[in-house]
Amino acid sequence: MAYQKQQFSKEQALQKARHYCGYQERSHTEVKEKLYSYGLRKTDVEEILSSLIEDNYLNEERFAAQFAGGKFRMKQWGRVKIKYELKQKRVSEYCIKKAMKEIDEEDYQKTLEKLASAKWDSVKGEGVNHFVKMSKTTDYLLQKGYESELVRAVVAALRAPEG
Repeated sequence: MAYQKQQFSKEQALQKARHYCGYQERSHTEVKEKLYSYGLRKTDVEEILSSLIEDNYLNEERFAAQFAGGKFRMKQWGRVKIKYELKQKRVSEYCIKKAMKEIDEEDYQKTLEKLASAKWDSVKGEGVNHFVKMSKTTDYLLQKGYESELVRAVVAALRAPEG
């Protein structure tokens, strides 16, 4: 039996979309894709999106702020990675900038230092010198999405005591 894509009426789709948005914050793109997956036409999708925005189920600014805060707190991502992910979700530049301001500067620096220190201490093994530790710690922090100039400063500070 061939897979039949489920079709929903506009009203059913609106109810499902409200539930989808009520469960957790969503980006406009995520909701739009979901609505198209219900087999709706472009005009219906646009109308439902408008309705969700009017009823405050969908708010890109709120989504961006929550996404940024969550990824920083839970996954300890840096700003570079968070910005990239928000761009992938087609969030506006304005909302991205606003969301970045939600991340407390002091917490950000402390988290970066904590991650750097933990990684530095975890690099062990045969022939491991401070160059290897620096390289591995730097790569790890850049991959987490921290800005290269902040990473360089933090790694230099870790190296100094061994110096």
